[in-house]
Amino acid sequence: MRALTFAAGVVAGAWIIRANRRRRQAARFGAAALESLLRAIDANDDQTGAHVRRVANYALILADAVGVNERERRTIELTALFHDIGKIHEALFDIVHDARKLTPAERRAIATHPQRGAEVLAPIAYFHAQLAEAVLSHHECWDGSGYPRELRGERIPRAARIVTLADTFDAITHKRRYRDGRTAREAVRIILRGRGTQFDPALVDLLLLPPIFEQFVRAHRLAMRPSRLRSRHAGEVENPPHVRIRWRTRTELPRSVHASITEKR
Repeated sequence: MRALTFAAGVVAGAWIIRANRRRRQAARFGAAALESLLRAIDANDDQTGAHVRRVANYALILADAVGVNERERRTIELTALFHDIGKIHEALFDIVHDARKLTPAERRAIATHPQRGAEVLAPIAYFHAQLAEAVLSHHECWDGSGYPRELRGERIPRAARIVTLADTFDAITHKRRYRDGRTAREAVRIILRGRGTQFDPALVDLLLLPPIFEQFVRAHRLAMRPSRLRSRHAGEVENPPHVRIRWRTRTELPRSVHASITEKR
């Protein structure tokens, strides 16, 4: 009897070791897949690659101020890094990089990028289920006027609400081909106009706190320092923050997200 118990224990132990090894291998595969996607963004459009890293930097400042746990912090970081991955689609690339004013049809085309991004990320949802949902939601507005699902208030994932605010701050303060970047204080004044309509009012209030705002200012100044990475599109000098992807396995894509993606195909 003792021999059988011992043998069963050995078998169970060996099974656990193999299962843990498979989980680690799967986690490494997930990390490699995300790293490949991030490199694809850089290779396709280094301006967007620099932009998403800056947005991740700002988003993590807000995430730490909110006091989220490590799992949600990772979701926020990855959402920031991949929120614009839908824009590298060939149908949108020329529109995104055209300096002229967009036509209504082109605006409608650009508005598909959250959906396209969620579709790109759906196959790796096993590793991080909330990522596709947050990317899909990063153009939703607090008052329900956003897209693609017109979500309102706290129905919008918090990761998306944080990234929306960080994305807007970077869009205002960073130089584009068709306009100069504005100061951080000007960005705050513009963001205040969207408090309670476009943006979560609690997050806007948090950004306005002097210790948090000063972190944004320092991060912005650091991003504007010259570096060796030069944009091939506009000749601008970029200094994107270094971001390392950290990964753990998660569950599959939620049915609600999957339905939202599939119904529009």
